[in-house]
This record gives sequence, structure tokens and C-alpha cells, in this order.
Amino acid sequence: MIISINNLSKNFKKNVIFDNINLKFSSGKIYGIVGQNGSGKSVFLKVLCGFYYPTSGEVLFDGKNYQKNDCFPPSLRCLIEKPAFFPDLNAFDNLKLLANIQNKITDKDIINALDIVSLENSKKKYSNFSLGMKQKLAIASVIMEDAEVLILDEAFNGIDEASTLKIQDYLNKIRKDKLMIITSHHKDDLENLKVDEMYKFENGSVVKIESKK
Repeated sequence: MIISINNLSKNFKKNVIFDNINLKFSSGKIYGIVGQNGSGKSVFLKVLCGFYYPTSGEVLFDGKNYQKNDCFPPSLRCLIEKPAFFPDLNAFDNLKLLANIQNKITDKDIINALDIVSLENSKKKYSNFSLGMKQKLAIASVIMEDAEVLILDEAFNGIDEASTLKIQDYLNKIRKDKLMIITSHHKDDLENLKVDEMYKFENGSVVKIESKK
């Protein structure tokens, strides 16, 4: 999979979020994006996923512009901002409802995803989840169907260190067949991930952070 971002810009009326971005992402790599709140990184990810139309430019998945046909890339899962789940259901039942949409995976696959994020034994209703548990469930929803493109925006916010390291180790293990884009406020938050390329959103533009290795 290759994602090509060509001359991409996004404005909300006169407010320029980002302007003329050109990037290329490919399978087998993890891409890190850092930037403070309001830097535009979440809006950028929403344009990539097809939730927002760009003001100008295009996003191509293996040369195809899905937005032209008002559809979404078929093998992409994302966590952006605050996903919603059913408050009266537990972790497994929430994921089971999502899995039933495409009916691609088994109950065992769901349980495996919950195990990766350390929620396999939780019987609590979602309404009683802590912030960290909510983040874990959102990550499980992204990884459970083995999608080719995984996008995680501030995914580790509120998650305990042990669980964060466990999830990051899993992401490192599956990197060979995936294209992953992971954002954070700070570069240090991604240091356990073997990030291939790091970018910084600032003042409506994107700059590559060169490795010190």
C-alpha cells in the first residue's frame, strides 16, 4: 500500500489548517507525527480517512482517490479524538457489534485484540470505564480486523505505562505488513515504537524530523 498526499490543503472558511502538503507513506513502516493541540494533525488524519474533503489537492491509496466516489479506503481503521461506544455494553459486546458490520472476524479475534490492550477480563460497562480503558477499547477496535492501514491519533493518552509498552511492542511486531501513522504531542511518547520517519506539524506546514542515529 502506498498513500500519496499531493498538494493537500485544508481551510475552514478563512482559517488555514494546513497548506500544500506533499508526503508519501508506504506499507512496512511506522510514521510518527508530533504537534501540539491546534497544529492541524487531527484534521490532516481526518482528510486522509475521508471524513473531511480537502480544500485542494488529493489523497491517493495505491493511485486511487476514494473521495471522488464518496467512499472510504476498504482496509483502513482509525482512532481519532474520542470514539463513541455503547455505554451499557462491556468491552467485548461493543467490539462484537462493530465486528458484525463486516463479519470478517471471530469471537476469538476479538478476545485476542482485548488481550493485547489488557481488557480481556473486563466485565464493566463502558459507562464505568476510565479514560485509559476507553483508549484501550478504541485501540482494540482498530487492530481487531487486521486492517492494512492503522491510524492512531494520541492513542496512548491516559493509558498506564505497562499497557502502553505492551501495545507498542505488538505494533512493532506487526509492522511488516502494515502502514501505520501514529501521532503524539511529544516525540518522546513514541520512542518505544520503531518509527521509520517522524514529522512535525507546525504553523500549517509539515517538516520532517531528521533522525539523530
